[in-house]
Amino acid sequence: MSESAPILTAYDLSMVYPNGDGGIQALAGVSFTVSRQEFVCFVGPSGCGKTTLLRLLAGLIAPTYGEVVFEGKRLAQPRRRIGFVFQQANLMPWRTVLSNIVLPLELQQVPAREAEDRANNLINLVGLNGFETSYPCDLSGGMAQRVAIARALIHEPNLLLLDEPFGSLDALTRERMGAELMRVWEARTVTVVMVTHSISEAVLLADRVFVLSARPAHVCLDLPIPLPRPRSLEMTHTGAFGKLASQVRLAIEQG
Repeated sequence: MSESAPILTAYDLSMVYPNGDGGIQALAGVSFTVSRQEFVCFVGPSGCGKTTLLRLLAGLIAPTYGEVVFEGKRLAQPRRRIGFVFQQANLMPWRTVLSNIVLPLELQQVPAREAEDRANNLINLVGLNGFETSYPCDLSGGMAQRVAIARALIHEPNLLLLDEPFGSLDALTRERMGAELMRVWEARTVTVVMVTHSISEAVLLADRVFVLSARPAHVCLDLPIPLPRPRSLEMTHTGAFGKLASQVRLAIEQG
């Protein structure tokens, strides 16, 4: 596969959930491509099928019609090179921060010393130094999501999928976590596809923002974000940022 080829392509994705009455159609003909090391955000009205789309991209469910191609091959099941961070951290309460992060490598039977070294590198990357032996009950929501992100990165995925990972956090913590995510993405050069309800979060983080219409969802806007990097929260107060956010908001309202 050439470096210029997209890492991820969705072809005419449609998803119908059976309900005994003709089914509920969540997605209708969703198509797009994502380039390597790109940061993409999906936004749209509540209930439009954003989480369904992300689960299709992870290979967790199969589309009713259409297909997903990851690294040049049709995606029919989860792949090790795809990491997923859910809305809730879903940490194992009886495991420490370190042992939660190394869990995927334990399942792959990676030698313990190598797994621990890789986990410690990620703990440093996500800013959890000093909390290696802490348990989930002792962590804030933002810290728990850092653990979840580190756990998703430990097997070195080429694609990281994030489903509204900061949705349950307060506004200030959410802003800090967004900045941390940008820093981690830049350090790891991983491709990111993220679902969010926040227009400002999407415009600040992404290289491109896709807007999904109301259900059954289709892509009604594919907006490149030409803001320079590195980015900071101060950019949200600029006219250029405001114009981009207005385009996204208008597409959601009209979609």
